[in-house]
Amino acid sequence: MLTLNKILEIPCRLPKWKIHGFLRGFTFHSGKQSLHKLVLGIETSCDDTAAAVVDEAGNILGEALHSQTEVHLKTGGIIPSVAQRLHRENIEQIVKETLSASGITPKELSAIATTVKPGLALSLGVGLEYSLQLVKQYKKPFIPIHHMEAHALTIRITNKVEFPFLVLLVSGGHCLLAVVQGVSDFLLLGKSLDIAPGDLLDKVARRLSLVKHPTYSTMSGGKAIEHLAKQGNRLHFDFRHPLHYCRNCDFSFAGLQSAVDRIITQKEKEEGIEKGQILSCAADIAAAVQHTVASHIAKRTHRAILFCQQRGFLTPSNAILVASGGVASNLYIRRTLEIITKATNCILLCPPLKFCTDNGIMIAWNGIERLYAGLGILHNVDGVRYEPKCPLGVDISKQVGEAAIKVPSVKI
Repeated sequence: MLTLNKILEIPCRLPKWKIHGFLRGFTFHSGKQSLHKLVLGIETSCDDTAAAVVDEAGNILGEALHSQTEVHLKTGGIIPSVAQRLHRENIEQIVKETLSASGITPKELSAIATTVKPGLALSLGVGLEYSLQLVKQYKKPFIPIHHMEAHALTIRITNKVEFPFLVLLVSGGHCLLAVVQGVSDFLLLGKSLDIAPGDLLDKVARRLSLVKHPTYSTMSGGKAIEHLAKQGNRLHFDFRHPLHYCRNCDFSFAGLQSAVDRIITQKEKEEGIEKGQILSCAADIAAAVQHTVASHIAKRTHRAILFCQQRGFLTPSNAILVASGGVASNLYIRRTLEIITKATNCILLCPPLKFCTDNGIMIAWNGIERLYAGLGILHNVDGVRYEPKCPLGVDISKQVGEAAIKVPSVKI
């Protein structure tokens, strides 16, 4: 059996980062896990209660998650007070399951990391309150986590990605492009001016009454649209691309939502069906909406890549785009991004699908990253608060707009 010491004795000419990546693929059992950096991550920013224990090598020692999707599908969307109640009912059990699966006791933890911003206020409050109880009980350092920072750094669990890199974060609550210069060092290139793409897809799914279709009744709105779109013709409806004439990296999806709602209302009248029944052209609408969203995201990302290449943030030897967040699990959107990265000589990296949606693993890993960087580690938690709205990094979107980069046409 290969032990850590034996591996290190093997003559090797690989650079250090490759050795690190090689070792990351192994789980070492030294008998006493306390020799490792171990972080418990807790996530309750929206509608999933999640926890995980991760070590400094990126090994996931234990995890658990309680999804609220089925409940919120029945209520037609996330109701904050309902989400709060479900978090309270499940958080203790989720943490217990995580610790049990990991074989780690709270006393062996190096720190506890928890999402404190941004997100639903009532949901964030549950996670923070429970975490602070653990911190005080076991006298552990506390690491407050920015939800979007955690999504951005998740890729470094599975891939040895060096700073800087470009990240696209797309989810139900966010859509932004940023240069990741370090663990807590972000330059914001652009963000959604209204709603997020995941929110749009969820609303379109509800407007199409997909929850009433047996095939899609248990899927989230975004996942239902993705599956239904496979059966549709994306060219049947031509939706106007948002912010077409604005040469920046901001996003907008509210206008598209209004246009889709008008089309659905028109088709309901033409087919003589009542609101709530499923249209015969639902698959075509789903395909067209998904394509428009993907195209809009791809064009803004294309401009961000060109801007980063001009400013030296992305070099030929390190030109990486990371796409993360719940909407990044949409394979159609991933394929459009692959077209853009191929055209710009970049590499597209996406976390495994499981890591794209909200989870405790990314929070625990962000805790590991911050632990090693010595950033935001609190030994006194008096005054710690959650922040429902919180920007990410330094906003340089004005510079992007002033650069006014014209994006060459790429067929998507």
